Amino acid sequence: MSTARLALRAGRSRGHIELRQSVTNGGDLFNHLLWPALMLIALWFLRDRPFGPALLPSILGMNTAMAMVSMSQHLVADRDDGTLLRARAIPNGMLSYLTGKLISVTGGLLLDLAIFLIPALFLVHGLTTDRPAAWLTLLAMVTLGLTATLPTGAILGTVFATPRSQGILTLPVLAVIGISGIFYPLAALPGWLQGIAQTFPIYWLGLGMRSALLPAAAVTTEIGDSWRHPQTIAVLLTWTVIGLLTAPAILRRSRL
Repeated sequence: MSTARLALRAGRSRGHIELRQSVTNGGDLFNHLLWPALMLIALWFLRDRPFGPALLPSILGMNTAMAMVSMSQHLVADRDDGTLLRARAIPNGMLSYLTGKLISVTGGLLLDLAIFLIPALFLVHGLTTDRPAAWLTLLAMVTLGLTATLPTGAILGTVFATPRSQGILTLPVLAVIGISGIFYPLAALPGWLQGIAQTFPIYWLGLGMRSALLPAAAVTTEIGDSWRHPQTIAVLLTWTVIGLLTAPAILRRSRL
């Protein structure tokens, strides 16, 4: 068996172990529960607002995009404690490491989405969850969201030297969330802010999730009265291609 296949097998095993530990360790489990709980509280208080029903799918899109932040946090922490340096010292060590990290981050994100979505469905009424197409669209958005954001997260993981410095990333991420139509319609913002928001995946993931779970009449709150599926796919695929082309080269050249 080639060393690459052995590395992939070891990476899969590592990813499954890390994911299992994240739901059995008290601190990690608390982190899994905290963010969905905060979003459920926000959903409860805003459920009767005109934009209230759209919050559920919008938050799903936002949380999917947070895979970028999670990936960068893992890489920065592992660089700080020497894990990445040890991985680079063995043949195909980085392949094994990144395989495991993709599995653990993806699994952790899916768990977070489920923790939020299952109780949220009991809080919000009038969603189109009875349509198989709704769930297929959700699955497609999660898949595209992961491929669009995880490579970027890996790139960001090479930018910051320590976990403390990586916290700086929170500020621009919150700023982008604030202008991405998650908690109110994007059309309510000035045109120049709409343009900035539409360059990032967060807005498009929220839009795609809303197209899956909201009735057709809800499209009137969106830009151009359209769900804009072709544009959503194009933007997310663009982020995917750029990330997949640049992340390997940056990871190879970075001083991990």
